[in-house]
Amino acid sequence: MHERQNRDTCNYIVLAQQIRQWGEALGFQQLGISHVDLAAAEATLHDWLAAGYHGEMAYMAQHGSKRSRPQELVPGTLSIISARMDYLPPAAEPWGILQDGQLGYIARYALGRDYHKLIRTRLQRLAARIQENIGPYGYRVFSDSAPVLEKPIAAQAGLGWVGKHSNLLTRSNGSWFFLGEIYTDLPLPADTAVSAHCGRCTACIDICPTRAIIAPYTVDARLCISYLTIELHGTIPEPLRPLMGNRIYGCDDCQLICPWNRYARTTRETDFLPRHGLDAPRLIDLFAWDEEIFLQRTEGNPLRRLGHERWLRNIAVALGNAPTDGTVTTALRARSDHPSALVREHVAWALRRHA
Repeated sequence: MHERQNRDTCNYIVLAQQIRQWGEALGFQQLGISHVDLAAAEATLHDWLAAGYHGEMAYMAQHGSKRSRPQELVPGTLSIISARMDYLPPAAEPWGILQDGQLGYIARYALGRDYHKLIRTRLQRLAARIQENIGPYGYRVFSDSAPVLEKPIAAQAGLGWVGKHSNLLTRSNGSWFFLGEIYTDLPLPADTAVSAHCGRCTACIDICPTRAIIAPYTVDARLCISYLTIELHGTIPEPLRPLMGNRIYGCDDCQLICPWNRYARTTRETDFLPRHGLDAPRLIDLFAWDEEIFLQRTEGNPLRRLGHERWLRNIAVALGNAPTDGTVTTALRARSDHPSALVREHVAWALRRHA
């Protein structure tokens, strides 16, 4: 047990080491510390937004420079504690699901409990542990919950590098992990960023179903299946629908193919384990869920954010790409007079595919 310190006499090098130990005891696989200069990431973000690659994600352009200037979002911020937690669950084999048109593919991060609350709760405990050690200090906890450039911060904190698919990568654990941050007014020593190790590999670019990775390290979200199935609220462009296959919530292809993910480890968190058989569900079963069942079975799960209408929209597209079968067309016809014009339009498209 370390003796209690105070801010006036604190050895911040020692405190940084303790923070890593406390974080790992709370279930994080790695922690690092970043400085607050995100100028390079800010320039990249501005170029990406100017090109319109964010599509309908207007929130990416909001908040002015608060996203890339931590001290504007949280005045007094001097350093950022960045943490990662593995989420890959032991689940049905992904490639087998993607090749079976009768099943629906859901991104591996969304098979269990919504991570936002879990990550923030653990980070809050870490922040409280720091306060027990040094006394009151200024901080705020985040996990994909505010205008924060999570991946550039994590990269600066030495947690990995941003790969050509725009996800954070580590040599020892691949990319199947969540990120969270503590903005703090403590002058903690910053860690050193690691070098990138994508080399000449273009596996993620080559496998992307919709060619959304338009150049190394650049994703046009408007083409990305994760955007189309989660962020887009309206009609999915027809030319992209056949390319979506049976992916009904997100897309993992760029991670599944990445050579570094051969080193990924399955999660230790039971909250991230698959619920309701969502790791290999039958499309027609999911399509039969009414709104009440949808809300019951997605309680505490990332899928809830879709709402029942877009849930049906996504599954209708997947059924349109499924092998022609009497059960498929029967299921689609059962929704052909759905109250939602959005659902009806995608169902009609799917039925034309089977005509």
